[in-house]
Amino acid sequence: MTMLAVRELHVHLGESHVLQGVSFEIREGGVTALLGRNGVGKTTTLRGLLGLAPRRGSIVLDGAEISALPTHEVVRRGVGYVPENREVFAGLTVQENLRLAERPGGRHHYDLVYELFPRLKERRAQRAGTMSGGEQQMLALARALLNDNRVLLVDEPSQGLAPHLVADVADALARVAELVTIVLVEQNLSLVRRLARDAVVLDQGRAVWAGDAGELLGDPGRTRDYLGVGVAR
Repeated sequence: MTMLAVRELHVHLGESHVLQGVSFEIREGGVTALLGRNGVGKTTTLRGLLGLAPRRGSIVLDGAEISALPTHEVVRRGVGYVPENREVFAGLTVQENLRLAERPGGRHHYDLVYELFPRLKERRAQRAGTMSGGEQQMLALARALLNDNRVLLVDEPSQGLAPHLVADVADALARVAELVTIVLVEQNLSLVRRLARDAVVLDQGRAVWAGDAGELLGDPGRTRDYLGVGVAR
């Protein structure tokens, strides 16, 4: 079943035509990796889906067109966002960051959050800005998991993290992928190999490949052509 269908998505940022008719589909459940070289529009695609960047085109979430909706309505329809660079409220405590993420009238899954990230429960009264980068990433993920979502858009969760913390984040994402559809932007191909079932590759403002992530990452020539890197095994 298709959870998210994107057709001819265009985004202009200033004078730059960043997305030039991006089209792809995301299957329900599991992880779909959104891949490509630096600067091809991966983050812009996530922001376009949310309405955080000016867009035109069709975005269908679970059968309903959402492209005309403002960001807060897209979020209410069940799209969560974990931005690049975490963007937690540094001067607020862990608990205050989570409270701010609560959607009115919905269920709030503190049990799940604290099961996945017991460190956050231990540090509920600690200011987020005093925590490590890995702990802040856990908090950013926790904010998105607190509410009922159909899709999570996760942008570069391993960026700047030590290897052992990347493993912790990967464990959490693998568990979350059992519960909700994830669209993952990630440069760490070892992490993509572990988590992703499907992959979409962007290049020059368009989707140029879509299919099984293992097939893509198992083909060194194709990976080099599309991503400009070899694949660590």
